[in-house]
Amino acid sequence: ARLGESLTASAAGGLPRYETIQPKFNLYDRDEVEGELAALTAAEGLGVIPFYGLAAGFLTGKYRTPADLKGRARAGTIKRDYLNDKGLQVLAALDKAAAATGATQAQLALAWIMAHPAVTAPIASATSVAQLKELMAAAQLVLPTGIIADLNAAGRA
Repeated sequence: ARLGESLTASAAGGLPRYETIQPKFNLYDRDEVEGELAALTAAEGLGVIPFYGLAAGFLTGKYRTPADLKGRARAGTIKRDYLNDKGLQVLAALDKAAAATGATQAQLALAWIMAHPAVTAPIASATSVAQLKELMAAAQLVLPTGIIADLNAAGRA
């Protein structure tokens, strides 16, 4: 609602307006982009460049149990926000897609974001050159509609 009001005020006053937004969006966290915001950004021609594409690293598949989080800087966030039934269901769908495509869970999570009609481009963080190369490969993935449907279903659980 506030974004729409801001765009209206900008137009009425002949002022610069927002051209892009940066919401939190990934296979698990979808509410902010899907729905009303998607319609507004499409109608206004705004770019959507979401952050948290890998959900603090959870969607890489590295963190599946509390033991996997031991000593990790993001352990609290992952345990609190993602290490639950829905999160494990999303990881299971990513595992299935990885087996079918040969891509990594991280690549699939980013490719899913790139395939989303409301998204311009995702933001993802890498902590090494090897991670960067892995994440860049997501741009070359074309996900079959069946895999997109499976990932969509898991993320809406």
